[in-house]
Amino acid sequence: VVGLGGRCCCESGKMAAVQLHFCQGSVETNQQDRAVLVVGQLAHLHQLAWDQVRDTLQPRVNEETWKTALKSLKPNPTDTCPLWLNVATVAALPSKVSRHNTPSSAHFLTRLVRTCLPGKANQHVVVVCERTSVFASACAIARAFPLFSRCSGQSTPSESQKVTAEFLCLAPDNEPLSTATLMCLSSVAESIRLASRIVDTPCNEMNTDDFLQEIKAVGSEVGVVPVIIRGEDLLKKGFGGIYGVGKAAESPPVLAVLSHTPEGATQTIAWIGKGIVYDTGGLTIKGKTLMPGMKRDCAGAAAVLGAFRAAVKQGFKENLHAVFCLAENAIGPKATRPDDIHQLYSGKTVEINNTDAEGRLVLADGAVYASKDLKADIILDIATLTGAQGIVTGRYHAALLTNSEEWERACVKAGRNSGDLVQPLVFAPELHFSEFSSAMADMKNFVSVSNIVANQFEASADTRFFF
Repeated sequence: VVGLGGRCCCESGKMAAVQLHFCQGSVETNQQDRAVLVVGQLAHLHQLAWDQVRDTLQPRVNEETWKTALKSLKPNPTDTCPLWLNVATVAALPSKVSRHNTPSSAHFLTRLVRTCLPGKANQHVVVVCERTSVFASACAIARAFPLFSRCSGQSTPSESQKVTAEFLCLAPDNEPLSTATLMCLSSVAESIRLASRIVDTPCNEMNTDDFLQEIKAVGSEVGVVPVIIRGEDLLKKGFGGIYGVGKAAESPPVLAVLSHTPEGATQTIAWIGKGIVYDTGGLTIKGKTLMPGMKRDCAGAAAVLGAFRAAVKQGFKENLHAVFCLAENAIGPKATRPDDIHQLYSGKTVEINNTDAEGRLVLADGAVYASKDLKADIILDIATLTGAQGIVTGRYHAALLTNSEEWERACVKAGRNSGDLVQPLVFAPELHFSEFSSAMADMKNFVSVSNIVANQFEASADTRFFF
C-alpha cells in the first residue's frame, strides 16, 4: 500500500481543511466511517472484477448489489447509482467524448466528485480508467476540493476531511501506479489547489504584497530567491505598463521573477502571468454587474506560480523563468486617466483610451523583459485577458494564439492530456496593427470593435504590438 498526500494549506483553521492523498491499494481507515465513490466509463466499470473493489466496498456492499447497480447505469452524459444510502456510490462518466474534449472527461469527473461525496470526515474515490487518463483525472479530483473558505462553520484542522484517491488502470497497461507517479500526482494536485486558493482569495487578503509572499514561499520551497522590482522602482527602470496600471492602489505594483536554471539546459522558457489582484476597470470603471468576481483577474499569475512549483519539483531540465506582473487596477488620485501616455519597457509609447484594457499593458512589460533580459527562446503568457474569450471559445476552452504551429499542436495536446482544454484562434496580428494607430503616441491600447472575434484578437495581438 502506497499513500502520498499533499499539504492542507490551512491557516490557523481558517482555510477549508481538506487533505488530499493519492494511493495505490487499500487504505488504512475505518471502512464503516468512509464515504466511497467508484467512477469511470460504463464499459470500464464492467471490466472490473468484483475482487478489485471488494475490499473498498465491503461490508456495506456485496457483489450482487454491485452488479445490479452497474446494470442500472445509463449515462447521458453521466449517471449515478447509490450502493448504500448516500455514502457508497458508483458513477458512470460519458461513454464517448467529442474530438475537442479530453478523453478523460475531466470536467464531468470534477462535478461527480463534488456531488456524490457527502462531506464525511473520510472519503475515498476510486477512478477506473486507462493509464493515459490518470494525470487528467488526478487534476480533476484536485479541482473538486478548493482550499479557500471563510464560512464560519468551517472545520478546524483537527476535524479536517481526508480524501484518498485510487486509480484502477485497465488492461493492457494495468500495472499499479509507481511511487514516482503518485508523487507527481500529489505535487501537481498541491499546485492546482495553491493556484485555486490564490484566485479564490479576495483582494482584502490577497493584494500585491500578499501575492508576493506566496511567490516567496514557493521560491523558498524549491530553493529559488525571487527577483523583485516594486513600486517606484518600476518607473525608474522603465516598466511604465505595470506601474501605470497599479500606481493608484494602496499596495504597489510588482514585477517578480522566479528562475530555475539547471545545469545542462539547452533552451530558456519564460512563463508570464497576468496578476491583476483586483480590476475595478480603473477610471473606465466596470459596471455593478461586471465588477464582482474581478478578484479572479490574477488567475494567470496564480497558474504560473502553481505550474512553476510543479515543474521544478518534478526536475524540469530546461531553464524556466516565471514572471509575475502584479498590480491592482484601482481608482484614486494617482490613477491613470484616459488620454494619459505611458512609456513601456520596450521604449514604445502608448496612449491610454481605456483603463479597463490593462492586462495587455502589464503583459507587454513582462514579455519584453523575458525577451530582452532573460533571453527566453519560448515565451508563454497566461491571462484572464478579455471577456471576449468566453464568447469565442466558451467556458471550458482557453483561447490560444501563437506564432508557432508546432507549439499550437503541443498546447492542444497538453490540454487534452491534462483536462485544461485550449482552442487555437487565428494568428495574423499584422492585419490589425493599423487599428492601434494614435496621433499622440506610438499606439493606443484599445480599439472599439463590434466584431467579438476581432475584440478577442486585438487584446492578444496588442501584447505583440507592444514589443
